[in-house]
Amino acid sequence: MSETKIALVTGANKGIGYEIASGLGALGYRVGVGARDEARRASAVEKLRAGGADAFGVPLDVTDDQSAIAAVELIERQGGRLDVLVNNAGISGETGPGWVQDPTTLDLDLVRTVVETNVIGVIRVTNAMLPLLRRSTSPRIVNVSSSVGSLTRQADPDTEIGPVMAAYAPSKSFLNAVTVQYARQFAGTDILINAACPGLVATDFNGFHGPRTPEQGAATAIRLATLPDGGPTGSFFEDDGVIPW
Repeated sequence: MSETKIALVTGANKGIGYEIASGLGALGYRVGVGARDEARRASAVEKLRAGGADAFGVPLDVTDDQSAIAAVELIERQGGRLDVLVNNAGISGETGPGWVQDPTTLDLDLVRTVVETNVIGVIRVTNAMLPLLRRSTSPRIVNVSSSVGSLTRQADPDTEIGPVMAAYAPSKSFLNAVTVQYARQFAGTDILINAACPGLVATDFNGFHGPRTPEQGAATAIRLATLPDGGPTGSFFEDDGVIPW
């Protein structure tokens, strides 16, 4: 197997995911661009390669079992192992005026759809990739979360946490809880897994509202993806450090 480290970033065809892939590529990683849309995936790979990154496309729908299995087979052919998995793919779900998801009128199918991508999709892809990650000498998993998943901040009336998001915000709390369970299961191994908050980044995810650039939003995930052996695991980070659960 090649000594070049291999990373997979889901939802990497645009926004924060693309910048995570770009940042890892700049550090010398061979980067798999996981994305559903063939044209956008190919465009992202071309752009990354033009910038000097060793990138390859990975057709991947995180809500589909067979898609995850096919992605494993592709990455195994590409390098025989996986050193970094960044679970970045996520959706907000439909919102009302003011980007609100009112819990009193919430469509249960919307909740199922958001959780299927933001939580179950992460579990699906992580478990599919584990055999490849276990072949790495320093496997790292990063789950891209959000500070709106912090119950401590959500419950604090003095903390500005944005609009009520009764499907999206709890999905990130769920993801954070799942991250902790993985960290407990991986205790005593070389696998480090953490959650990363990119902050309020201006992307098409939120209609390009936010003070941060995608490059800034990618920084914490890149740092956690490249942690040294013995680094933190089972924690929730933003630029300034640990976020309370």
